[in-house]
Parts: sequence; C-alpha cells; structure tokens
Amino acid sequence: MKKISVIDRILFLITGLLASYQIVDGIADAGTFAITTYTIGFGVLLVASLLIIILGFDILDSPLVVTVSTIIPLSLSLGLVSEYLPKWQTPYLIFAILGFLTIVITRYKSTGKLATILPVATVHGVAGMIIFLLPIIFSLQGKTPGGFALVGIGGALIGIGGLLLTFLKSGKPILPKETILTLLPILFVLMATAFVFGFAAG
Repeated sequence: MKKISVIDRILFLITGLLASYQIVDGIADAGTFAITTYTIGFGVLLVASLLIIILGFDILDSPLVVTVSTIIPLSLSLGLVSEYLPKWQTPYLIFAILGFLTIVITRYKSTGKLATILPVATVHGVAGMIIFLLPIIFSLQGKTPGGFALVGIGGALIGIGGLLLTFLKSGKPILPKETILTLLPILFVLMATAFVFGFAAG
C-alpha cells in the first residue's frame, strides 16, 4: 500500500475544510430535506478525509469503505433531486434506500466479485449522472446561474473516484493501484472545490 505523503495529507485537509465550510454555510433556499441530505453527504466527506489523514491509505482496505463512500453521491444526488425535481423525490429516495441496502447485503453476503461490483457501479453511476447532468442542464437552460454547472463537474469527479475505488476493492483496478492512490487526493480536493463554488453560485 502506498504511504500517504505530506502533500496528500494537505490535500485531504483542504478537502475536509471545504466540506466543513459547506456544512456550516449551508445551501441557501434549499428545503429542509435537501439541506439534510447535503449535510450528510458533506459530513461523510469530512469524516472520510480526516480518517485518511490520520490512518493513511490503509483505511481503504476496510470492507466499510465502498459502503460508506456510496453515501456521499447518494446523499448529494438526493438533495439535488429534492431541490430541483421535487416530483421525483419519493421515487429516487426509494431507489437510494434500496440501492444502499443492496450494496450492504452484497458486500457482506455475496460470493462473487461481479455480484459485488454491479450494484455499486449501478448506484454510483446513477447518482453520479444526476449530480453531473442536472446542474449542467439547468445552467444551460437558464434555470440556475451558470456557475452552478460546477456542481456537475464535482459530480463527474466523484463518479470517477467512486468507480476507481470500487474496481480497486474488487481486485480488478482500472488503473494501477499506485496511480489510483496518487490521483485520489487530487480528485477529492478538486471535487470539493467544484461543489463549494458551484453550490455558492446556485
């Protein structure tokens, strides 16, 4: 396992600070449900950043990593759906709950790697596409300020990071393990930065 460097810790610290700022500052004009899900998402991002700073990349070997990391895109996408597509809040909430439960069950009960990868890739893929497409489409349509599209960029980055971790944990990494661990801190800080500025603009 690659040893975490000082630069890696600094990047994760910046990520944690950005997540903390988003939690404290909140998102203006969002409903109570949306604010709650955003807070959960950024809260998990904050905790994840701090744990990696303290424990290093070894924590990625924990079986909880894939499960917990799913909470971030699910929470943020659920907040976006609740705020901007309220009619779809209940159906997507059901999808999020069922998707998360499926990941938990297959993570601890499944005997095949494919059965473990598929639900994670599906849930991450759907949540990531919502976070990526919704802000960009709404910005292009003039329903939100142009800067809100940055949330979509953050969504693309979180999707990439999630899939890299998923396939890494499955034993079939898309990229060499060292490359993934080198890219991870950079993805985290870029993702958090895009989210903070994007939500501020929106």
